[in-house]
Amino acid sequence: MNTTDSKSMQVPASKRPQARNHKARVREASIERILDAAEQLFAEFGYHGVTLKDVAARIGVSSTLIHYHFNGKESIYEAIWARKAPVSVHNRLEAMRLYAETVGDDAITVEGALHAWIDADLNVQIEDPETWAAFGKIAAQANSAAGWGAEKMTNYFNPVVLALIDLLKKAMPDCDEQTIFWAYHFVSGAMTHNMSRTGRLDELSHGLCSSDDFVSIKRHMATFMAAGIEAICRPSDSKR
Repeated sequence: MNTTDSKSMQVPASKRPQARNHKARVREASIERILDAAEQLFAEFGYHGVTLKDVAARIGVSSTLIHYHFNGKESIYEAIWARKAPVSVHNRLEAMRLYAETVGDDAITVEGALHAWIDADLNVQIEDPETWAAFGKIAAQANSAAGWGAEKMTNYFNPVVLALIDLLKKAMPDCDEQTIFWAYHFVSGAMTHNMSRTGRLDELSHGLCSSDDFVSIKRHMATFMAAGIEAICRPSDSKR
């Protein structure tokens, strides 16, 4: 084979990986646009209030493109959870691990455990609301919905919830397990309300407070919840 033939065969081979990489980047960018649009729509209208046509219209494409990348609405919804929920779980598990490692098991407190569990999620809402506010609303919707919502929370968040339960048990070794699970239930409800950003607080307080003020939520919530948890975990004779 002569030199010219050799070079002519090498050129296409060198370009093919670049072409594949470009195509992959275009596909990835298209998927991200779809997920970003769908996430905003789900946050605003809920799972049942959004159609694939709504998603396509939000980004100005045909429904065909949506179907090219996803099997249906549930496929898009699951992809939204898969790209955000594991980050939340990792952040909170790491925060609780570092807290326990720093203070030691004997020095774990209810308020300290709650700060580790709560603040990791509040921090991203404070630092990057554009990225996290919509998913916070979606998770809040799921956390207050039986069936499909409970399934999503179970699939993604059980490990981080059980890690908090373990910390609370260490902080209150004399508290019965049933009460600790009730304590989590109340904390979870408060977090759901926070992430919903309903604006209800703004109206009630005539603008004095804002449901978007996650800095104030972070400042007050763990302390407030810790006092309630410690109260319900006191021995019965102390409560009377």
